[in-house]
Amino acid sequence: MRILKHSILFILIALLASSCLTVEKKKYEFKMKDSHSGTLTITYINIMSMKNDTADVSSKDFQELLSSYINGTEVEKNFQSAIVRSKRLYEHNGQLYGEVVIDFSNLKSVGLYQYDSKCPYMYSIGTGVESETFLSTSGEFGGDYMPVVFWPKTEKTFTLTTHITTPDETCTSLLAEYKKWK
Repeated sequence: MRILKHSILFILIALLASSCLTVEKKKYEFKMKDSHSGTLTITYINIMSMKNDTADVSSKDFQELLSSYINGTEVEKNFQSAIVRSKRLYEHNGQLYGEVVIDFSNLKSVGLYQYDSKCPYMYSIGTGVESETFLSTSGEFGGDYMPVVFWPKTEKTFTLTTHITTPDETCTSLLAEYKKWK
């Protein structure tokens, strides 16, 4: 088991080092069907390429976005116990957005947790590979020392928006590549 954990960590580090894809924000919307299943929609806001030193690698990164995420299985690898229903790219407010719709039959498959049926739904921020910081939610955020969002057990729809990267001179929007491709 220890070797497996180290192998997975090595693969993740290699993928992150080779990829220059990033987003400005991510929006999560959970719609519960019952107490343990539902649909998660993740919206990737302002998809960008990080320059490699000073070189613009946006064309290569857009091809990676298409081959690995839209047409490939990278999303499915992150949600192995759920069903990825759809993936798409689109333009919104002069930026490139991505959307993934996932059906789940258990909370843990999409990162949700509920201690028992009397407790609120919970989602931990900052435990994933990407460095996400809290922006807003329809629930209640536990703060920096407890980066968990809580939603009442009676809620059927809840949202969370996180921040990933602030666009600057090292970032290139992938909207132009999308328009060429489309």
